[in-house]
Amino acid sequence: MPKHRRRTAAALLAATTLCLAPAATAAPTPSDELPAVVGLTVTDEARMLAAGETTSVDLVQAYLDRIAAYDDAYADQPGLHAVITVSPTALENAALLDAERKAGISRGPLHGVPVLVKDNYATYDMPTSAGSVALATYQTDDDSAAVERLRDAGAIVLGKTNMSEFAWHGTFTRSSIAGDTHNPYDQDLSSSGSSGGTGAGIAASFAAAGLGTDSCGSIIGPSAHQSLVGFRPTMGVVPVDGIVPLSVRQDVAGPMTTSVTDAALLGAVLAGDDSLDDELSTEALRGKRVGYFHWDYSTSTADGPRPGTEEVTGLVDQAVADLAAQGAQIVDVPFTREFVQQQLASGGWIDMRPSIDAFFAATPAQWPAGLAELTAPYDRLTFSDVVADGRSSLEPETIESWLALEEVPNADYDAAVAAQEAGERAMDGFFAQYDLDALAMPTSEAPASQDWAGTTFCDVGANTGIPSISVPAGFTSQGLPVGLELAAPRGTDATMLGMAYAYEQATGHRRAPATTPELPRNGALPLTVEEGPLS
Repeated sequence: MPKHRRRTAAALLAATTLCLAPAATAAPTPSDELPAVVGLTVTDEARMLAAGETTSVDLVQAYLDRIAAYDDAYADQPGLHAVITVSPTALENAALLDAERKAGISRGPLHGVPVLVKDNYATYDMPTSAGSVALATYQTDDDSAAVERLRDAGAIVLGKTNMSEFAWHGTFTRSSIAGDTHNPYDQDLSSSGSSGGTGAGIAASFAAAGLGTDSCGSIIGPSAHQSLVGFRPTMGVVPVDGIVPLSVRQDVAGPMTTSVTDAALLGAVLAGDDSLDDELSTEALRGKRVGYFHWDYSTSTADGPRPGTEEVTGLVDQAVADLAAQGAQIVDVPFTREFVQQQLASGGWIDMRPSIDAFFAATPAQWPAGLAELTAPYDRLTFSDVVADGRSSLEPETIESWLALEEVPNADYDAAVAAQEAGERAMDGFFAQYDLDALAMPTSEAPASQDWAGTTFCDVGANTGIPSISVPAGFTSQGLPVGLELAAPRGTDATMLGMAYAYEQATGHRRAPATTPELPRNGALPLTVEEGPLS
């Protein structure tokens, strides 16, 4: 990957032109009364920090306390298992950013705001495991491009979140390093995947925002199942260099937040494009043409529809009515199962092992001792070394199929790419034929269950590269979140964000989970965090 600047506490201090007082570099001491953080957005935190109502040190400590309280088993709950690693320098970095703010320096719109990132984003100061226990100490020399942009904007990377190993599963989050991530709305249920750690962590207020990756529903799925906003930008808008890949043909990086405003803000930072929030307006749906089509979900499984499907359909029907109430023109379109399955072909899934091996070969890093020596070639790290460790959570048949993949390019890969490019043209043509500003659909056909929390239309964005967003659309009678997905023509991310914002402001469906309530605001002991995995 391209070389990105390493960030150390010393470098943070040296980045300013001021000589800070010695007290600024002393061990950070949080206040006796920490801020209440449940329900806070990034926008809230930025305002509070600017107004002097809180400090970055206090925000970091409040979130560390919540991770300590709720991530492992507690009371009658199994715990979320959302976080793999916390930053050993988060409080120190927060203190330095507080000192800069006091001296009149602002790095950018995220100055002093704590965020979480999925553990496939390279970070120079924490291991990057990609969910694999074999990679628990795999340490890159540099940050991924997206993390560097966060830090340049002033964000504090609080920790790394659990994920499906190598981002493979999209219906649950299971890794060999931290086990299964649980849904904070019902901790017996799946958090979805593969970005379920970020989804559960943000839903439970372990931070106000985080990063996920999406190869087929891995941002929008966990967001829908945990009442979040998940933004999958147009492919190529946000750089993915420095992210452990699943399929380079489909991988996209994006934010997971509790509000559309925050999704646009983080999206702008990640994309280097301040125009992404230009169309956030309560009038943004007025005159927009939104396509909608009722799928028959009765054949979604061999045993019929998943439990709760009918209720989800009713909530999405209401969401579409709400779009219309805000001025959208709802257009009946033949967005059929056959169109999606037959014309929107995937170019991915046959480049996974080669993509991972190419990442290891191109990324300056410290490898776990002895790992590269498990299989030939013995002088470089490969996917075969990782699975030869013997502790992977990937199914044996998955491992076998990945190891059998040919190097790319090859004839089959070239054919798959050509089919995918034809699907991109078909999707672009569909929007043009019906003169649509967006398509509306349920993010998932059913609410989360114990081992399933999937997405219905992940192929639409993943296979064609168009932008999509999931926004909260309410809750079932069992209290489980439902998401409305909007997909838009390629490159119209700002317009799509505006429509999502207008819907969100009109409906206000998002609410925090009951299993992770606010902690007492005083009397909590500071948490001492050791470097390395929490589990």
